[in-house]
Amino acid sequence: MPLTDLGLSHERRALGKSGLTVSPLAWGMWRFKGEDVKAARALVETALDCGIDLLDTADIYGPDNGEPFGAAEHLLGRVLAEAPGLRDRFTLATKGGIEMGVPYNSSPTYLTSAVEASLTRLRVERIELWQIHRPDHLAHPAEMAKTFETLRTQGKVAEFGVSNHTPAQVAALQAHLSFPLASIQPEYSPLAIEPLYDGVLDQALERSLAVLAWSPLGGGRLAAPQDDRARAVVAELSKVADRAGVSVTAAAYGWIMAHPARPIPIVGSQQITRIREATQALSFTFTRPEWYAVLTAARGVPLP
Repeated sequence: MPLTDLGLSHERRALGKSGLTVSPLAWGMWRFKGEDVKAARALVETALDCGIDLLDTADIYGPDNGEPFGAAEHLLGRVLAEAPGLRDRFTLATKGGIEMGVPYNSSPTYLTSAVEASLTRLRVERIELWQIHRPDHLAHPAEMAKTFETLRTQGKVAEFGVSNHTPAQVAALQAHLSFPLASIQPEYSPLAIEPLYDGVLDQALERSLAVLAWSPLGGGRLAAPQDDRARAVVAELSKVADRAGVSVTAAAYGWIMAHPARPIPIVGSQQITRIREATQALSFTFTRPEWYAVLTAARGVPLP
């Protein structure tokens, strides 16, 4: 079911204060790989046809799949070269700042070169959302901010965000920017609940940051639980899934989306059936008792 056919409880999400809006679910390309452009295009079109119009990739996506640095971006660029009409159907998000062998580099020279390289691989003129992938402790936020300002003025990037940053790191960068950051991308799932307690989601509410939740299925552990904690969480999710008539993974996405910061789960599956199944998360809502039962199982101890 396309997202546009659903009710107001699943309306589009604001991408920070940018004025851009995106779908309540995103599709991630960490495992987007191979040489079959036709198959890759089918995945992109499946996400778009399901109403998922925020596509999230990164320049580092490739080596983990045994492919070169930039391979996932390059494959998406090949898809867009074959079907240029797809470009107008989605918001493009990518990430940079990880340099092979360094490992982190947010110096002005590297950030500029990383953005330009992504533009070339993706075969686009502008990236809607560009994110620092991991914090570089040797980069001064004032220099990063100046680089962002320049890239924005040049029209190469519309909006900027950060991934895996602490609230203090976000605040330090924002202090030097003349425009608001659009997003934060933490690991957040029913098995990775730290953003509820470390200030990440609170800061998102304070600053109106979009929250893009990576690894929303706990690295696959919710689909195939292997330990007592994961099994306990899945047991609670299963109760909701049975009540709502959806899959357990859809219930996990729904749990993430229930927070008032309105997090956007990044669906990482590269299977057409799983991408379609993810939209079941938009067909129901959690009750408070159900949501807190999952959190209690994730904590492993009763709530105070």
